[in-house]
Amino acid sequence: MTSSADYESRRLSALAQYDIIDSPREQAFDEIASLAAAICQAPIAVVNLIGEGRQFFKAEVGLGVRETPLESSFCNVALLEEDFLLVPDATVDPRFNCNPLVTDAPNLRFYAGALLRTENGLPIGTLCVLDFEARGLSAVQEHALRVLARQTMAALELRRAVGSAEAEKIRHRAIVDSARDYAIVVTNLDGRVTDWSAGAELIFGWTEREMIGEPIAEIFTEEDRAAGIHNREMLVAGDEGRATDERWHEKRSGERFWASGEMSPLRDGAGRHMGYVKVLRDRTEEHLAGQALAAAEKRLRHAQEAGGIGLFTLDIADDVMTVTPEMCRIYGLPAKPQYPASEVEARILPEDRHLVTTATLRGGGEVRREVEYRVRIEGTKEVRWIARTGELELDDKGRPCRFVGVARDVTEPKLTRDALTSSESRYRTLFNAIDDGFCIVEFFDGPHGPLSDYIHVEANPGYERHTGIADIVGKTIRELDPASADQWVAIYGEVLRTGVTARFERYFETAGRHIEVSAARVEPQSLRQVSILFRDIAARKGEEEAMRESEALARENIERVQLALSAGAITGTWVWNLVEDSFTVDEGFARAFGLDPARGRLGMPLAEIIANVHPDDLEGLSHAIKEAIARGGHYAHQYRVGRADGRYYWIEANGRVELSADGTPLRFPGVILDVEQRRAVEDERDHAAASLRALNETLEQRVVERTSELMRAEEQLRQSQKMEAVGQLTGGLAHDFNNLLAGVSGSLQLLSIRLSQGRIVDVDKYVAAAQGAVRRAAALTHRLLAFSRRQTLDPKPTDVNALVSGMTDLVQRTVGPSIKVEFVGAANIWATLVDGGQLENALLNLCINARDAMPDGGNITIETANKWIDQSAALTHDMPEGQYLSLCVTDTGTGMTPDVVAKAFDPFFTTKPIGMGTGLGLSMIYGFAKQSGGQVRIYSEVGDGTTVCVYLPRFYGNIGDQTGDNGSAEIPGSKDGETVLVVDDEPSVRMLVTDVLEELGYTVIEAADSIAGLKILQSNARVDLLISDVGLPGGINGRQMADAGRQARPDLKVLFITGYAENSVIGNGRLEPGMQILTKPFALELLATKVRQLVEG
Repeated sequence: MTSSADYESRRLSALAQYDIIDSPREQAFDEIASLAAAICQAPIAVVNLIGEGRQFFKAEVGLGVRETPLESSFCNVALLEEDFLLVPDATVDPRFNCNPLVTDAPNLRFYAGALLRTENGLPIGTLCVLDFEARGLSAVQEHALRVLARQTMAALELRRAVGSAEAEKIRHRAIVDSARDYAIVVTNLDGRVTDWSAGAELIFGWTEREMIGEPIAEIFTEEDRAAGIHNREMLVAGDEGRATDERWHEKRSGERFWASGEMSPLRDGAGRHMGYVKVLRDRTEEHLAGQALAAAEKRLRHAQEAGGIGLFTLDIADDVMTVTPEMCRIYGLPAKPQYPASEVEARILPEDRHLVTTATLRGGGEVRREVEYRVRIEGTKEVRWIARTGELELDDKGRPCRFVGVARDVTEPKLTRDALTSSESRYRTLFNAIDDGFCIVEFFDGPHGPLSDYIHVEANPGYERHTGIADIVGKTIRELDPASADQWVAIYGEVLRTGVTARFERYFETAGRHIEVSAARVEPQSLRQVSILFRDIAARKGEEEAMRESEALARENIERVQLALSAGAITGTWVWNLVEDSFTVDEGFARAFGLDPARGRLGMPLAEIIANVHPDDLEGLSHAIKEAIARGGHYAHQYRVGRADGRYYWIEANGRVELSADGTPLRFPGVILDVEQRRAVEDERDHAAASLRALNETLEQRVVERTSELMRAEEQLRQSQKMEAVGQLTGGLAHDFNNLLAGVSGSLQLLSIRLSQGRIVDVDKYVAAAQGAVRRAAALTHRLLAFSRRQTLDPKPTDVNALVSGMTDLVQRTVGPSIKVEFVGAANIWATLVDGGQLENALLNLCINARDAMPDGGNITIETANKWIDQSAALTHDMPEGQYLSLCVTDTGTGMTPDVVAKAFDPFFTTKPIGMGTGLGLSMIYGFAKQSGGQVRIYSEVGDGTTVCVYLPRFYGNIGDQTGDNGSAEIPGSKDGETVLVVDDEPSVRMLVTDVLEELGYTVIEAADSIAGLKILQSNARVDLLISDVGLPGGINGRQMADAGRQARPDLKVLFITGYAENSVIGNGRLEPGMQILTKPFALELLATKVRQLVEG
């Protein structure tokens, strides 16, 4: 058992370790005492240390002395307590009622002290508060006093740990700042703030008034709030009595700081849990410094390991070397602090030992400061290069006593250096030996400005061969070529500035060569250097010229074939394998030669092929074939062949003999053309020439007669074709319009009968039927005009992606739920100048056709893309070359046969059952596309679906606002009694328009022709809007009348109403500002809306 004397001895010894007794006042402890007095609302607070026979006050508030004897000490009694002594009233406490401090001045009544215990649990003093009145402590105050006691011990421990002046400064600041920057926050059980200290205000920036009632989560970072860290701290504090943490917190300003804190449960005198107390302090500086120190130590350690640096000290008298672990690693020695110098030197290769010192040389002071040598790692074949640097130290008598230095593993740099030397040697050899010219130029700032000249810093012999310029190293471009210097500086300066390689060709007159020049920047850019390669391309130029000649010949052949194809003259093709004498032909060739097509596909010898050639033509044919095979290349020959009818027909064979690299004939492909008619014409021409010579005097008459006969035949043929097309069109029109007229006529007759009988019930259905028939007739007329490319369009710059996106819901509803509609719009799609409404109609028609091709459901894909139609594609698509936007609709339906595709655009052609379609849908789309300057094409295979693509020219310009007028349910009327001039030669139209406008409150002036309308426009009559037909009697049309009227009324608003108008009348399909067009027939509501829009302006 430990005696009380022994215990007291250990306690005093523990106190002495802090070296605190009789030390001057320190702000950190003074602040703790002041904080304790403020929190406990006591006039006296003391940081008291109990020494031998005395108590020393490290800090005090309200006493005015630094020590008192132990005989009157409350704290001496507190040392006997577990951790806290509370004396509410000393006058009634037998331990203190006779204490002179109680019975006499200053008449203390109250005492509360928290023990200051060391890490070993030994009490060395107290943090206490005293009062002249009997009282108690709140739970918060007691808890805070305990926490401040622990903080006092922490300050004592820190003070003891820091010994140097700088450490004393850090300790002093930590204690002072912690005392001033303590944040004490009290919450209720829900975690809402009930008390907020001044330190909390200083640290966080929120005032007490702002924080009372707020959740304590506000002082945590956003991520900690999301993770529920504040709730977790309260849970741990409640379960374990204490929760400590170190983490980032957030101030009112949003600034973050690192804090160490502690949360404890708050209990009342009865031990009931009332809430929580959190005390924290700002540790940002220490945290960041610790992170930086750890990072620096890590970098230093890595640097030493990566650098392979070892330290050593060699004692010359003992010949013993003291080494670091890294030194041991470098030499392959087991890690230990000392080695005999001879044992270390034994690792050096014998051939390098003369480079290092020996004991004798060291003793005489003969050492090399720097040396490199090799060592062998024991037990392996590894050899390392070591770079050793050392300094000789002398004793007070001038004799060598120590050799101190460092050793580095330089194996890798040494090998790299050797490899670099070898590489540079090889580079220099290659640099001088390569045929290509090469140089490096370096830019500098000259008299002409920054980077306005360059000097040649390096060049190989090939440079002179390629450019014809000698001795350029050290010369500037302005010396060598003053006339072209600016051009060269601009080219290579751009390479230096951007880093983009430049490639171009140039003819150097000095060398008489075509040179390809490649220039690249030498990195880094700060070097201001550009490397330039010169390559002789004379051979390539020759090859390119030969290729161009070959391509020209190929183009000529292609053109001949294209002309033959367009004339329908090619009747068959062949491929002759010259090596195997296998002649394969297609069906057309077989028919032309009277052969079996099956055998022709398998291959036949040439002898069987030419068996049907006319005997008189065989010799010439054989000669032509042999000549072509001997020389290779193009072949063309005309001869006669017999057919199944026993007659001989003229054909022309065109082909090309293909040779191998060594000149051996390999293949002989070609085509045959039917030239029978041409030969007949030539024979007739020859006959005519003979007749001309014989009957020269009658030539003119014969030519006139023959020409007239041919013209009559051609006119009859054109009239026949025209009548056939008109007949087909008329038949379709008659069928559809008679059906529509029957609906209109029948409905009007029944309406008339009912009205004459006074029966007005259900007459709406006849009116609706007649109106429906009229709308269908109008739609049919629009489709016919679209097919004929005569419809009136209102083209505007259009974003087709936006148009299609706005229609996808309508398309999906139209095709039904069994079909999936997908829109794939290309990014950065070009604009096009098109009538948006007509394009929407075309797209909807295409999607309906696609739906009808998929009765069991499927997929419809609408795609847009930017297309560049080159010359070849333009010929294929029958459209001008250029940039187009494509709008394609693809289905997964039944597909079309080639004959159906060929007729798809014909008017009234349809594959649908009777009553299911007019046959004008695709015709309308075709006419619309062509009228818009584009094209439409169909791609289809039976069973694989169909793609229909509309190509529209790209529009170069701004699209502008694409927002349309959504209209209104209410028909807009006149607001200020505006006057409208109505010009139309059809009285019924004038009547209807006049009645509608007068019903809406407008004043209407009528005119029956353009002359009468123009007189009104040139008068002083008020006219706010002109409504005019386009085709008018009177000598000028409606557009011309409007233009003439605008001479007198520049701001005249115009609405054209027309059933049909040539684009030239409207103005090449475009209207000037303040002009709009409305196509007859039209809804009266639409007329009223257009009038209001134009009048308002």
